[in-house]
Amino acid sequence: MARLLVVDNEPDICALIARHLVRAGHEVLCAHEAATALAEVALHGPPDAAVLDVDMPGVDGYELLERLRTAHPRLPALFLTVLWGADVQTRTEDYDARYVAKPFTAAALCDAVADLLAQPGTPR
Repeated sequence: MARLLVVDNEPDICALIARHLVRAGHEVLCAHEAATALAEVALHGPPDAAVLDVDMPGVDGYELLERLRTAHPRLPALFLTVLWGADVQTRTEDYDARYVAKPFTAAALCDAVADLLAQPGTPR
């Protein structure tokens, strides 16, 4: 299916996300911080989409997406966040991305990724 970059500063959460997405048939690159994520993309090439935790120390998910899109402007993104409300929705829309609130079910995560990958113009 798709090659996905998953970035979450909590290793257990990153592994859980990866496990769900691998079961759904995707290839997953995991990183726990922005620098590692950028290095993975430099080494392996751009993913088909990025799944990014919003609230990470140092570089947050929004800033990481900005950096990723410097080289890959059409990279689709799904933000994961414990936050909810108009601010999150507005910021997500500003990045032409989508979001799923934590905690989430495996089905909600996989459905959101499938919808993201089905967007017209998604590089594949």
